[in-house]
Amino acid sequence: MNALHFGAGNIGRGFIGLLLAQNGFQVTFADVSEVLIDAIKKEGKYRVILADESHEAVPVEGVFGINSAKEPDALKEAVLKADLITTAVGVNIVPHIGRSLLEGIKERLHQEKVTPFSIIACENAVGATKVLKEALYEGLSEDEKTLAEMYIGFPNSAVDRIVPMQKNENPLDVQVEPFFEWVVEEDAVKGELRSLEGVHYVKDLTPYIERKLFTVNTGHAATAYFGLLKGHETVLQAMKDEEVVTAVRGVLKETSAYIVKSYGFDEKEHQAYVEKILSRFENPYISDDLTRVARSPIRKISPSDRFMKPAMGLISLGLEPKDLARAIAALLLYINEEDPEAVVLQKDLKELGLSEVLLKYAGLSEEDALAKLIKKEYILLTD
Repeated sequence: MNALHFGAGNIGRGFIGLLLAQNGFQVTFADVSEVLIDAIKKEGKYRVILADESHEAVPVEGVFGINSAKEPDALKEAVLKADLITTAVGVNIVPHIGRSLLEGIKERLHQEKVTPFSIIACENAVGATKVLKEALYEGLSEDEKTLAEMYIGFPNSAVDRIVPMQKNENPLDVQVEPFFEWVVEEDAVKGELRSLEGVHYVKDLTPYIERKLFTVNTGHAATAYFGLLKGHETVLQAMKDEEVVTAVRGVLKETSAYIVKSYGFDEKEHQAYVEKILSRFENPYISDDLTRVARSPIRKISPSDRFMKPAMGLISLGLEPKDLARAIAALLLYINEEDPEAVVLQKDLKELGLSEVLLKYAGLSEEDALAKLIKKEYILLTD
């Protein structure tokens, strides 16, 4: 079986590529990074090293590389042969992937015998595969869209694996935490992909996406913003600070209330999940920079992202998200001259004021209960 994976970065190699190879796929990585692709072409293999006491090195062999910016013919050929196409490129790049697939997909749909297959965007976002599908469909005729509905599966997915910043002697080797989770929307799958080892198939993906986003991503980001306020540099340092841990637990207690009430997860099972996530943040073999986790604060404060959505959800349930408001206030105090979004956010806070910034980026009017909570926590943190 052939898999075409867009994104030869650490997540692509250390998570998706590894899992596909372990399931018997011949993996081809497509990326615009000449350095990475040239290395993959030369070596044809790499190692995934577990960030735990074992430091087990798992070999991934027989991989290929395509420069998706410079080798359109090779990319089209890979699309024609793929039994599965996946991405791990960042949600903002996903529409570009949809468009880059267009030529190969068109030709494939017009073959005499069309083999069903699936395209899965493995990104930190709700509905990422849907975004890719919409971008692809912009270039298809109505007849081609009908064929695509028959032969191409577009399951959304939720992925979770911490891959820290790292420097390895071999640039293709990648260190990852032992824990991983890949949840796929079962009914949308086409082709022979319902029995991949290590993949969890579910009927309704939304609860699992939100459970992950509002526990792992919210908790990780909250750790970063609270930790940076205390002068820490890494997640591990921050998780050794009782004040930071207490603040993060407060945030996750609130997101847990939203998740359990919204989707009916068992309360005890969900609490066990939260404890597992916190233990991952405390992994001594992963030293992730807080500035990396905190980056892109404007995206992280948007209405559908990790802080705002659960906070607004709690308010709609008649609850007060005080700890989430405090985390948002900490985000607004994040300063990093090397993070373009942080620079813009601080400039706007200075020139427009807090109320206008909350309206502009979080969609909150001055009269919204959450805006008032955030302002209160912001003042407390700046005193």
